[in-house]
Amino acid sequence: MRIPLRSIADTLCRFKSGELERVSNVFLGYRGEPLTKSIQVQIVDALRLGERSRASSLLLDFGNGNQSLKANDFVYILNYCARSPDPLFVMETWRLMEEKEIDLNNTSYLLMVRALCRGGYLEEACKFMKFLRENHGTYPLLPVYNCFLGACAKMKSITHANQCLDLMELQRVGKNEITYSVLLKLAVWQQDLSAAREIWEDYIKHYSLNIISLRRFIWSFTRLKDLKSAYETLQHMVALAISAKHFASRTDEGRLYSSRLDIPIPSKSELGSQNVQSGENEQSLAFKFDTDSSNIERSKSISATVGMLNNYKNLPVMEVLRLSINDVLHACAQARAYGLAEQLMMLVGLFLYHKLLMQNLGLQPSSHTYDGFVRAIIQRRGFGAGMEMLKLMEERNLKPHDSTLAALSVQCSKALELDLAEALLEQVCECPYPYPFNAFLEACDNMDQPKRALQILAKMRQLKLQPDIRTYELLFSMFGNVNAPYEEGNRLSHVDSRKRINAIEMDMAKNGVQHSHLSMKNLLKALGAEGMTIELLQYLHVAENLFCHTNTKLGAPIYNVVLHSLVEANESHMAIQIFKKMTSSGFQPNAATYNIMVDCCSYIKCFKSGCALVSMMVRHGFYPETRTYTALMKILLEYENFDEALSLLDQASLEGHQLDVLMYNTILKKASEKDVLTHSNTNTVKIVYVIMQEFILLSDIACCISKVRIDIIEFIIERMHQDKVQPDPVTCNYVFSAYVDGGFHNTAMEALQVLSMWMISYEDMTLEEKKIEFEKDFVSSEDLQAESKILQVFKDYNEHLAAALLNLRWCAILGFPVSWSPNQSQWTTRLSTNYDSTRTVL
Repeated sequence: MRIPLRSIADTLCRFKSGELERVSNVFLGYRGEPLTKSIQVQIVDALRLGERSRASSLLLDFGNGNQSLKANDFVYILNYCARSPDPLFVMETWRLMEEKEIDLNNTSYLLMVRALCRGGYLEEACKFMKFLRENHGTYPLLPVYNCFLGACAKMKSITHANQCLDLMELQRVGKNEITYSVLLKLAVWQQDLSAAREIWEDYIKHYSLNIISLRRFIWSFTRLKDLKSAYETLQHMVALAISAKHFASRTDEGRLYSSRLDIPIPSKSELGSQNVQSGENEQSLAFKFDTDSSNIERSKSISATVGMLNNYKNLPVMEVLRLSINDVLHACAQARAYGLAEQLMMLVGLFLYHKLLMQNLGLQPSSHTYDGFVRAIIQRRGFGAGMEMLKLMEERNLKPHDSTLAALSVQCSKALELDLAEALLEQVCECPYPYPFNAFLEACDNMDQPKRALQILAKMRQLKLQPDIRTYELLFSMFGNVNAPYEEGNRLSHVDSRKRINAIEMDMAKNGVQHSHLSMKNLLKALGAEGMTIELLQYLHVAENLFCHTNTKLGAPIYNVVLHSLVEANESHMAIQIFKKMTSSGFQPNAATYNIMVDCCSYIKCFKSGCALVSMMVRHGFYPETRTYTALMKILLEYENFDEALSLLDQASLEGHQLDVLMYNTILKKASEKDVLTHSNTNTVKIVYVIMQEFILLSDIACCISKVRIDIIEFIIERMHQDKVQPDPVTCNYVFSAYVDGGFHNTAMEALQVLSMWMISYEDMTLEEKKIEFEKDFVSSEDLQAESKILQVFKDYNEHLAAALLNLRWCAILGFPVSWSPNQSQWTTRLSTNYDSTRTVL
């Protein structure tokens, strides 16, 4: 019997909004007696008001009444308990029904299981289902099992899901599309790709694919990082959309669902024999698409069907297709599969192919689509490609996602494009993680621009974004020490450094962030750079206690920072104590530790200890490096033993070590010192000068007077030239000072010019090019701002070039002609000619 619409309207008008649910049984089909309905409504009202004792009392009275009750007389109560959920009252209702021997029907059975599952009572629901099967012989209902499996997926309970599957197999309950959907969610949560593939194989045995089912599988494959399977499944979805064989509709709430009848029909397409396996990498898959003629023909056929598909552009299938494309694009972004993302764009024609088609179909790319594509392509093509996509979005009036801006900013930070990175971060409205800000802070640290870092920290506070340990690691690196590079700390800088470190640590404590090994290492490095030895040792003790409590070893890198700082501060004996404590505590030194301690031996002038350390180093599996030889040479040079030092230089070269400028500068430093030759009486020097004036070369007389070893210096410079080891500003200083101390001012200026040229390049052609670039604007310029321009080169982290230009400009100002052909210099020619003879003597 159908209820007239007028009767329904009159009924609704008679009830207030709070009483509307009392007549909902009319529409839901609850057609019990008026008294039964009234009591159910009273019980539900009591539950809503939280009066559980009154509800229980009403339920007991309801069961003890004179009327004959059936399962339908409890449906209104069970429906409320399932929606609330209220699993406890459901169990109370079930006990009453058991006492009254009321048999459950399908509706009450489903509602009871749903209430228990939604309430989180999976164990009770499972026992309830087994009990009914064993004692009541209830007919197995697939919706009940689907409900239970859905709760297992939501609560991530694999044990209960397996029990349910066993029960379904025992009762020979099949699967429908909802079952496969839930099983896919479980497979994704377990990150079980093989299970997802088994579900795929089982599904296509019983069902022909539709748009919604393909979407589910694409979603699963992308979450399981199987891009190949996701891409191939997407191709089938596109083909299905083109064929117009789609069954997708939208509910009143806006949710998409398959409008096809859930009747198992095995797939007759090529998918039936297809084995979805991964194994091809992204490049091979992209190549396959490019060379596959069938795909090319399919793409051509897409253009031909634009007019036909115009009729379907507003259908939900287009939205499903766009969502699946977004899933694959975002998976490409996570896997950095740039080539595959490009092929996907080619398939759907968003940017590279068939633009007209996608616009006509209504498959316009959304901000989410651009987000996935941008994040994929910037991994290989860089931020420039991402900025082009931003311009395209702006043309289409699409606002980029915060994640898009953040990903682009990270790439700009990696490329040290700070202006662009900061501008992108300023547009971010919400960001759940500090990673893009940390990338910018790291770029500021690399570029030595702490002021910009402060601006981005203010942006983080504005977004109420809590820093993580990486943030604090970078803050200690940037702000831990105050003195600028090439400067030493003083009392004022020490006070500022303490304040900064305390402020950072207080913020760490406020946000509940503990020190990491790197944050502690950066903190100790800052203290060492300031020369704050006392605080350095105090924080080392703090670090030892901190990491001891967390059952993690402090590690050699942290000890190395402390040892290096102590050696640099000439606290050699303290460094030796720390080293002994380190080894006695079971910490294994690494190669850097041994090199630092060998260098320490040069300060205490103990070559024997240095050799002992090298022996220990070899026994522990670390072979001497270039810096090891440099440290040993420093010890020998403390005893003015140039012969042995040069022998070590030859040995390091024979062993294949890459000789660096630091090793050569170590010898030049000692050779340029005035106290190399030890004469007890100045008169002796004068007498030697007078006697040898007629017989000794002028350079040898200068060597006796100034007590420097110019022969060693010239030999080392020529060897550097032959080994193609470019000098640095320190090299220039040692050589220039040695000649000036010897009274050879013209030679000093000539050597300074040659070394400055070699700092720029050893190649004559390159120097000719640099002459055009630098001669007029820097070296010979009469502009008063020329030095400022050169200093800007220094600020751009080209220190050697800046020092070379300053030296050359100074030579030009003093009236010395600047030659850009250093190999034609008389000084260079003499060094080359005398090299072999000097080598024989040395």
